[in-house]
Amino acid sequence: MKFSKKIVIAVVSLNVIFTAAVLYVFYKVGSEPGILTGAWFAFTTGELMTLASIRKAEERNKKDD
Repeated sequence: MKFSKKIVIAVVSLNVIFTAAVLYVFYKVGSEPGILTGAWFAFTTGELMTLASIRKAEERNKKDD
């Protein structure tokens, strides 16, 4: 349980850092890396969804016991 909370905090923190970096690049260059942005958020969303499905399965297994 504690490990999954650390993962969620890490993903949210990395998303904030990534967003700040993209905004800085946009300010300096004048264009955003659209494909990179889409890929990054798809990856982090997938990680969180996988973590949620693992957690649900663990809770279901506890109820069955």
